[in-house]
Amino acid sequence: MDRHIPLERIRNIGIIAHIDAGKTTTTERILYYTGRTYKIGEVNEGTATMDWMVQEQERGITITAAATTCLWKDFYISIIDTPGHVDFTVEVERSLKVLDGAVVVFCGVGGVEPQSETVWRQADRYGVPRIAFVNKMDRTGANFIETIDQMHKRLGANAGAIQLPYGVAENFNGIIDLIENKLISYTEVTGKEFEVIEIPEDAKKDAEHYRNLLIEKLAEADDEMLDIYLHQKEITTAKIKEVIRRTVVQNKFIPVLCGSSFRNKGVQMLLDAVGDYLPSPKDVPPIKGTNPKTEEFEEIVVSEKAPFCAFCFKVATDPFVGKLNYIRVYSGTLNSGKYIYNSSKREKERITKLLRMHANRQEIIEAAYAGDIVAAVGLKETKTGDTLCEESNQILIEAMRFPEPVIQQAIEPKTKNDQERLGMALHKLVEEDPSFRVNYNHETGQTVISGMGQLHLEIIADRILREFNVQVQTGFPEVAYRETITKKVSSTGKFIQQSGGRGQYGHVVIELEPQEAPGAGITFENKIKGGAIPQEFIPSVKDGIFDCAKSGVLANYPVTDVKVILVDGSFHEVDSSEMAFKMAASIALSDGMRKAHPVLLEPIMDMEIIVPEEFMGVIIGDLSSRRAKIVSINPRANVRAIKTFVPLAEIFNYATVSRSLTQGRASYTMEPSYYTEVPLYISEKIISGFASSGQKQR
Repeated sequence: MDRHIPLERIRNIGIIAHIDAGKTTTTERILYYTGRTYKIGEVNEGTATMDWMVQEQERGITITAAATTCLWKDFYISIIDTPGHVDFTVEVERSLKVLDGAVVVFCGVGGVEPQSETVWRQADRYGVPRIAFVNKMDRTGANFIETIDQMHKRLGANAGAIQLPYGVAENFNGIIDLIENKLISYTEVTGKEFEVIEIPEDAKKDAEHYRNLLIEKLAEADDEMLDIYLHQKEITTAKIKEVIRRTVVQNKFIPVLCGSSFRNKGVQMLLDAVGDYLPSPKDVPPIKGTNPKTEEFEEIVVSEKAPFCAFCFKVATDPFVGKLNYIRVYSGTLNSGKYIYNSSKREKERITKLLRMHANRQEIIEAAYAGDIVAAVGLKETKTGDTLCEESNQILIEAMRFPEPVIQQAIEPKTKNDQERLGMALHKLVEEDPSFRVNYNHETGQTVISGMGQLHLEIIADRILREFNVQVQTGFPEVAYRETITKKVSSTGKFIQQSGGRGQYGHVVIELEPQEAPGAGITFENKIKGGAIPQEFIPSVKDGIFDCAKSGVLANYPVTDVKVILVDGSFHEVDSSEMAFKMAASIALSDGMRKAHPVLLEPIMDMEIIVPEEFMGVIIGDLSSRRAKIVSINPRANVRAIKTFVPLAEIFNYATVSRSLTQGRASYTMEPSYYTEVPLYISEKIISGFASSGQKQR
């Protein structure tokens, strides 16, 4: 970014939505109209600029968040196009962490779909201001007003139309601007040419009604507009725009636009709305960080003249330059070749090259400034979630939390020659994707990969073959169970060895108790008083606890939701060592787990099935046989939406089942929701299968 572009004119936005709502198509039109590309790329033809991965082009879906930049009028816009498929929701999570605003795309036919709710909640969590774009208004069954009603009911959003579609389905040929009180009428197929005319008589009544509704919504969210509205003062176009911008930045109002990206309608108005209503880096609340020395919160000043501070939100592997670290610069200036400090790892790093990304294409730049999103080359230790700053002005931005994998499978190289290369490939993929895990199962001698779903692991295996040229074999996918405890216990661990010379002595006493909140994982608390265990051995005790928790006592699954408190122990002046205390802690945790009534946990999926009414009975009957809990059945046009919670173990290959039950007319989406205890009769089968075969049951 050039220095002459002021921070007020910068927009860092994400395009987020349910799968197939039209995110990438919308982004492609944005790139075309802003002059970033000279030919419109199409998702269904595999020519979309932002879907650059071979796997994306073949499947017609977005897998990885792609970044680009463009200029619209006098605004400099950085865009991240995110995936819609739930298996890649981590890409949305880390993008929203660093973005100032978002465009949420809804399908005019499908309305607020399950993944729409997921990305909306993610944006709520990070406090990201939003505008909404109801796409596919040219499709039969599209309903703009119904989609806004669903936003109110399902998302709890204070949303209001600032546009109306003129015409429906194949007759959709214009957009009514409720702020300017004009009709935008398109005159040619690419959408570049349009004319602004008076609203026709047949649409004036609707336009007046929805303009009044818009003003009422703004009056609910803004005191100044409420005063103007109650005193019946004149409401100017400029005042409406000013209030919309203020309420959007404050996260109190969602303006809703409409269009059809595929038919090239509405995208220029969407770009105008991005500039007019979404915040600049200076408009959002300052990012807070912790001073590592004082452990007190500090605010990061958004300015090029402030000390440098940036956040690494993504790591990618490039075949030509190696590791790319995507960073958001919050303050200061970063020059190529400069040494910086990683306050998360407490390491010095050197930036060898700075790149501005356009999907997978790169443009070398000399410097990055506050508000920039760029890629850095040369960082060896920096991972996703790390803070970069000046060593003389250290700060630590809160890292992101990523969901636990719910599915796993064994993977092995086809030949011995591929063994080492597979290890390198898996290491790079783990660096890239925090929701992807790799573990070595000592019981079976297998390498086990874990991810967010079957598609996630399929893509991983495909990338290992294509990008790293490693031939692999994979086992059947299996559920990623977890183990936890149900009662509070005390446990002692001793590791004592005498072997002639110096021996080993470690002794710890711990208390185990279930976590109050599910999903809290393993936590460790040190309550040692009076030096029963010297401070230098406490980290070893913690390491021993976390190492042992990687495999439980029932069927070797990872342990979760357990609070471990170190309460006592003893040491030997000569024989105590870090290794001895690590072993003692592992022994204490294993013994404690066995005494604390351990149970297996299984992932439960939040699932929505869209099914024609005539097949609803057979689908519900099938779900009941799969231990599903039906939450609601809602009508949608001529279909029914069945919302249910169902164990992942019961719905492997459900796509095939649902197609056969409904003549191929049902569709579904699902995402991990929570872990719950496995019923006893199923738990016994899993444990006995593990005990008899020495490996997890397939």
